[in-house]
Amino acid sequence: MTLKIDEKYIWDFWHFAEGEEQHLFMLQADRAIGNPDLRHWNVSVGHAVSADLRHWDVRGTVFQPAPQGAWDDFTTWTGSVIRAEGNYHLFYTGTNRAENGMRQRIGHAMSGSIDGPWVRVGDGLALDLDERYYEEYQEGRWHDRALRDPWVLPEKLDGVYHMFFTARSNDGPKFERGVIGHATSPDLVHWEATAPVYPGGHYGQLEVPQVFERDGRWFCTFCNVREHWSEAERKRHNGGVSGTHYLVADHPLGPWQPAEGFLDGDVPCRRYAGKILRDPQTGRDCLMAFLDTGADGQFVGQISDPIPLVLENGRYRLDPSFNAT
Repeated sequence: MTLKIDEKYIWDFWHFAEGEEQHLFMLQADRAIGNPDLRHWNVSVGHAVSADLRHWDVRGTVFQPAPQGAWDDFTTWTGSVIRAEGNYHLFYTGTNRAENGMRQRIGHAMSGSIDGPWVRVGDGLALDLDERYYEEYQEGRWHDRALRDPWVLPEKLDGVYHMFFTARSNDGPKFERGVIGHATSPDLVHWEATAPVYPGGHYGQLEVPQVFERDGRWFCTFCNVREHWSEAERKRHNGGVSGTHYLVADHPLGPWQPAEGFLDGDVPCRRYAGKILRDPQTGRDCLMAFLDTGADGQFVGQISDPIPLVLENGRYRLDPSFNAT
C-alpha cells in the first residue's frame, strides 16, 4: 500500500527513525483546491508513522505557515528533522506573501517530542541568502530565489553542524547554476552560509538534497526535471529524464560529482523527490518517492512503498526484481 490520504495531495517528505518507529513528515494540501499545481501555495506539513514503511498511522497537520506579516506567512516547504542538543529540530523552507513567495528562506522550529508541538526558534528564521555565493531573485533570470530544502546532519563535524540546501550559483549559464548550498552552525541556532559543496555545472537546480554515508562513501540524493538540465547533460542522456538521482563523494564537504547514469527517472515523471532509506522489513536500502504523473497523465499525490535498491562498487541502482508500473 502506498501512503495515501484521500482528501489531500501529498508530495515531498523527510524521514526520521526512532526505535521501532519510522516517521515521515510530508507536504500536503487539500484536494478541494482542484488544480494540483496550486498545492505549493496551499501547503502545510503532515506527519505519519509506520513500523515497516508500508502501513501508516496518519497523525495530521503538525506545522503550517505563520500568521500574516511573518517572513514565512505564505508557505512552509520541504526540510529535515534531527535530534540533537536535547531537543528535536525541524528545519524547513519558508516564503511570504509580501514577496509573492519568490524569495525562499530557511526556518527552524524545536520540540521536546517528535510528535510536537513544533515551536519556532525566535521568529523562526535560520538562514537568509548570502549573495557572495548564491543567486538573488531577478525577474526573468530564474523563476524564484532558490534557498530551500535544508538537510542538516545530526552530528557535528569538525566542531560544527552542517546544513545542505538547494540553491543556485550567482555566476554561470542558466542551466548550470544549480548547486548544493552549505552553511555551518555551532549550536543549530546561529547559521553562516559558506561556498557550495557542489559548485554546479550540470543542472539548473538540484532539489530536495539528502546527505548520508554508506560503507565509507557519501551520497547526496537530489531530484530535478530534464527541462532544467544543461545542454551537455541532455545530449549525454538522450534528452534526459525527470526524477531522482545522486551525487557521490569521499567526504560530506566534497568534492561531489553526479554518479553515472540516472537512478530513477522517466518521461513523463512518475516518481519525484526520492529518499534512500533503510527498509526495516529487509534491512537493505530502498528508495521512496512521491508519485507524480499517473497512467492517466494526472498528478497522483501519494508516497510510494519502498523500492529495493542494489549498492555495488559505491553505486546505487534499482533492484532488477522491482517491477512497478
